[in-house]
Order: sequence, then structure tokens, then C-alpha cells
Amino acid sequence: MEFRLPGISRARRPGRPLPGRDRWDTWEAPRARVLCVARTLTSATRLLDVLPLLRREDGIETYYTVNPGSAFAEGLHAYFTSLGVGDRLLSWEEATRRPFDLAVACTVNNSMRQLDAPLVVLPHGAGYNRLVTETTGDASAPAGLSRRELTWRGKVVPAAIGVSHSEQLGRLAGSCPEAVERAAVVGDICLDRIRRSLPLRDRYRALLGAVDGRRLVVLHSTWSSHSLLGTHPELPLELVTSLPADEYAVAAVLHPNVWARHSRRGVLERLERAMDAGLLVIPPEEGWRAAVVAGDWVVGDHGSTTLYSAALDRTVLLAATGLDELDAASPTAAFARRAPRLDVAGDLYAQLLRADAEHDPELLAPVVDSQWETPDKSTALTQDLLYGLLADAGVGAPAATPEPEPVPDPRPLAHRAPTAFDVTGRIGADGAVEVRRHPLAPRHDTEPRGFYAVTDEETHPLWPQSADVLARTLVDAATPPTVWAEEAFRRLPGLSVVGAALDTDRCLVRLRDGRVWEALADRPWGAARARLDPVLVACAVHVAASTDTGTAGGTGLGAPLVIRTGRRLCRVSFRVAPGSCSGG
Repeated sequence: MEFRLPGISRARRPGRPLPGRDRWDTWEAPRARVLCVARTLTSATRLLDVLPLLRREDGIETYYTVNPGSAFAEGLHAYFTSLGVGDRLLSWEEATRRPFDLAVACTVNNSMRQLDAPLVVLPHGAGYNRLVTETTGDASAPAGLSRRELTWRGKVVPAAIGVSHSEQLGRLAGSCPEAVERAAVVGDICLDRIRRSLPLRDRYRALLGAVDGRRLVVLHSTWSSHSLLGTHPELPLELVTSLPADEYAVAAVLHPNVWARHSRRGVLERLERAMDAGLLVIPPEEGWRAAVVAGDWVVGDHGSTTLYSAALDRTVLLAATGLDELDAASPTAAFARRAPRLDVAGDLYAQLLRADAEHDPELLAPVVDSQWETPDKSTALTQDLLYGLLADAGVGAPAATPEPEPVPDPRPLAHRAPTAFDVTGRIGADGAVEVRRHPLAPRHDTEPRGFYAVTDEETHPLWPQSADVLARTLVDAATPPTVWAEEAFRRLPGLSVVGAALDTDRCLVRLRDGRVWEALADRPWGAARARLDPVLVACAVHVAASTDTGTAGGTGLGAPLVIRTGRRLCRVSFRVAPGSCSGG
């Protein structure tokens, strides 16, 4: 099917030579040259969703350029170079001197009128929602739909304007009516790729630490002073230290504009303490979509990534609404008004549990339905639009439309696993030892919950001195575990229990009085491989040994110990070390 828009001339202009085939070429010479135009990293990454539709086998050759002027353009040239297209990356001045058969951008600026090519503009987020008066000059029209961006001296700049829902056509008619005839509903390739990736959910979860009973909380922040980070900069640290480490993994997705404006180093410095406590940070280039697929809860704001999560029926809590910078008529504003709120000063753990229990997918369904149209058809619609504009360059439409590709695996940035915990525990009614470990972070003062447990890699000058539990997590350490345990008790007189990893499913446990056991994780038939955290086991032994109920045979550990962390149960057996008295 050829996609045609009224008022667009696609005839090849006189003087533009048809490409010829060189004898050195293996394949035929290209029939058409397409320029991919980016202003920000966000728009550049969205171009990568579109590029597979412009097939080389159809005679299409692609070039790249950066349209200057954005406050968030830092790092764009390096990003394109990292993609291996450095030989096709043109300066803006060179790009405006060359003729192209088509230009594609996932953002718009009227300076793109300088290009000698029909321009197709597609959205770079969940539709068009944010008021950015610095670029639009309009306090009522969102970025992407404003007259200043779309026109120059009364003429519409883009040859085609892609929208994700017909609702956006009505708002475009109010802000720039002459552009409506250039607009077409093409859906959202990004959402289609996210939906196609759902079968990979378990894979993504494993890469983001949501294993062994952990569930995944994804923190989403857009950019600006109205964003989650702009209003609550300490929330990542508060969240990761408020949630038990054995029950939750926490990942943060920050809008690429945050990284561009404040630099990669600046972002990581701001999040350093939270990362030391276990926060995973998703890089700005890719990975956020896999996190959307993998997540259980979303703590977010009015950014597009939060809406994409809602489209998958994830449990959503808003820490910021951004209503002061949203088009009041947009679906995103309706989403911000309707979605459940997070009280950042309240009990974050209790709020997540309550939100999960009360989650109703129908609450936000009307908003989601008004944000995206034509689900799972955007690839075909967008390709029809692009090839329709390339028809007069001799490019024929493909016989079959490519399917949307699953999104890449997430590759989170992390410092290391937490090395210090504030631990609470008790014996449950069923005899299981219930343990909750909350990560500790330097320079983050909180009221102690219970006792401290640290690993031997903890560098804080005071926490090891105050700890009741110490564990070594490295299996192949130079010092034998029994020798290391004995030295640990001599070095730290406040310790009650130490643990040392022997393998992924075994660890040594020693009490101060000299009793020693080998702990083994029981693996029921057909179950996944057993993993045993020596810190967790040592904490559970400390709780059992400090309790008068005689759990697990008292401090003798003659019977298996069942450890409960949230919804997960881990059954641990104990073998007395040769020559050791089990006590009792």
C-alpha cells in the first residue's frame, strides 16, 4: 500500500542525478538517500526504531546529522559514532547543502526547513504532551504541535507529521490548523516493540536482579524541576534503603535529557550512595524498555516511560505529576490527575504493598487508550508513510512488513552489591525465621531497626565495629573459611555469628562460642538451582540463637532452618563440622 498525503510533491527535482552502479560495488547502487535528523539523545534512540523500516535491499542509503540548538544535545555525535555510522555522520552545514530524497526526525524544529528533502516528523515519546515555551513560544500548545516549530513564514515545514492517536489531531487543529492535512496516525513503534518483548520478561528480570523471590520496583524520572528527581532528589536513596533487599530489586530510569544536561559523571555522583545500597541505574541509551517489561511496581512521574508502564498494567505510584508543565488537554495530564500518588514522607514499603493489593488496571485504561491507537500496527503504518514519500525515487514498497523487534537486554550500571544491612527478624507462627535486611548507605542517617550485619568488604569505619553478624561472600578467598572466621571473632569482639561462602549453595556458620556448621540449601526435586547468601543465613542463625523458643533445635541447629524473606521460603540444613560439639 502506498501512503499519500495531500499537497506533497515527491517528484525528483531537475539537476538531482540518479545514482549509478560502480563496477566495484557488489550490490546495486542506492536509489534513494535518507537523512536521519536528531536534536537530542531521546530523538536519536527513537530513530533506531524507524531505521529497520528503511531497508538497504530496497535501495535506501541512510545518513545522519544533528540539528543544532537543543539544550540537550550533549554527546550526540559520540552516540552516533558508537553506532558505527561515523562515516555517514554529516555536520548540519553539510547536511543542508546536500539533496536527499527524504529526511526523518523524531523531533521538530523550524530550522529543519533548511534541508533539501521532504521531512517526516515522528514523536519521540508517548505522544505530544509537554509545554516547552522556550521552543514553542506558546503556553498552550505542547512541543511538537506548536505553530512556531511546524511552520516558517506561514508555510508548514514537515511533509508529514506522525501522531500516535487521532486525539492529537484535534489539538493540532487548535494550535496549527494548516498542518492537519500533513498529519497521519501511525501509532507508536516503541510501544509495539515493548509489547513484542513480553515473552522475554523473565530474562530481563534476571538481568535486573529480580530473582530468588525478589520483585522489581522501577523508578522513572523525566527531566525538569517538575520531575520526580527535580522535586524529590533523595527519593532513589530513600526507596532503596526502605525496601528489604531480599524482597525487592530497585532500578532507576532517568530521561536522557537529565544525562545530557548534567553529564554522565554528574548523574552517577548524585546517585552514588543509592547505588552503594543496591540501586541499579539504567543507561540513557537503552534498557529502559526492558525495565518497563520486567517491572512489578513503577514509582514515576509524568514522563513517557511511566505511561508505557501503565500500558502494561504495572502498578503505578506517582511521586510527581508535572501538571504545571503539561498540556491540560493531553492524555498525560489526565494520567497525572488520575494515577495513585506516593507519599514520599510516608512508609514507602507499606505503600507499595497497599498499591499492589488495590491495583485496578481499569483505573488508567481510558487514559492509556487515548494515548495510543492502532496497537501492533505501527511498523506497517510507518513504513507505508515512508515508502509512499520515496515512491518517486524509484523505491518500491516491500512485499512484507517487518515485525517489530524485541528490545535489547538491559545492562544496568551498578557499583556492587550492598555490604551493610540493618536487620530485623523474628520467629513466625510456623516456626520459620523471618528476616528483613535493609541496606545501609553512608551519610544517610536513619533510626536503627534491629541489628547490623556486614560483609567483609564493608569499608565504613564504624559499622563492622557495631555489627552482630559478619559474612564473607567470596568463595575462593586466600584464607581458609575456618581460619578467617576465627580471626574475625578476634578482630571484632562484638560479633555473635559469622558466615563464609563455600559455594553458591553452601556456607560455613560459626558462633562466638566456637560451634561450627556447614549450611546447605535444600533444593526440592525439579526446583531451580539453590543459592545461599551467607549474610542472610548468618542473620537467620543470629535471630534463632537470640530467641527463647528453641527454634531449629535451639542454638544447636540440629534441625533444618526455614528462612522466610517476604514471600520466599528457603530451607537450610546444617552439618556439624568434624570435631565440633553441636551444643544444645
